[in-house]
Amino acid sequence: MHIVTSAMTVPENVVTNDQLAEIMPTSDEWIRTRTGIRERHIATAESNYSLGLSVSQQLLASANLDATQLDFIIVATMSPDYATPGEANRIQAAIGASSAFAFNINVACSGFVYAMHLADKLLQNGHYGIVIGSEVLSRLVDWQDRSTAVLFGDGSGGVLLKGDEAAAPVVDLLSLRDTDLSLKAGGEDKYFAMNGRAVYQFAIREVPNSIQRVLTQAEMVPDQIDWVLLHQANARIIESVAKKLQLPPERFLQNIADFGNTSAASIPMLLHQAIQAHTIQRGQQLVLSGFGGGLSVGTMLLRY
Repeated sequence: MHIVTSAMTVPENVVTNDQLAEIMPTSDEWIRTRTGIRERHIATAESNYSLGLSVSQQLLASANLDATQLDFIIVATMSPDYATPGEANRIQAAIGASSAFAFNINVACSGFVYAMHLADKLLQNGHYGIVIGSEVLSRLVDWQDRSTAVLFGDGSGGVLLKGDEAAAPVVDLLSLRDTDLSLKAGGEDKYFAMNGRAVYQFAIREVPNSIQRVLTQAEMVPDQIDWVLLHQANARIIESVAKKLQLPPERFLQNIADFGNTSAASIPMLLHQAIQAHTIQRGQQLVLSGFGGGLSVGTMLLRY
């Protein structure tokens, strides 16, 4: 498969660190030095569905493709508007994708990579599919809890894929049993709760290992990677992974300062921005790696 085009949408409302400092005991310096985040987009009138719908419409318009040509729509999200129907099904109806099947998946912050792997297995030569990561996490956080509220933002990003005869992306997926370390919400727990230190240690240990495994499968060395797009959870994690792989930090693209942690949306949003800026060029080798709740890791090596 190959990526035909990309798109992203974020809510209009921007909340800065200074604004958060007005409602909780924190400061711009405290947030920036610990996370790398300066601001985030927070939904007001927007929903998970409306953000994802905008992305799908942009993808089709950019490729001049009719929705009836789609085989499937996959939405990766951990913050759906409803338990059912899923955002993917609602998008399918709205755009008139009459030949497509549609479903959501929830692998938290690893979700986009898992969805891309599924798409690769589902795509037939010459056919099309859409993969979207979309989140409205602001409705799941306690806005008085600085340990979580300062981290998350809302947004949606996605890609239009086409099946071809090129070599399949190399993938490494890993699920760990450390469920106590992940984000929790639902039931009696209305808001997210997270053991941040433990998740940080998990990420800096398992993400480099996962990237190394895909490189070993592909018989490549780290220096052959053009760009690494990690889930944008924390700038310190990104720096630590770069150090462990002995790669220049400049090869690790970042937008966490402007959007915060947008879970399954973070990688496709980052990908779209880099493509639009012509940072990512056709033929380059990309590593996408998501990590988070579950615990889970998903890494994909693909040629753009």
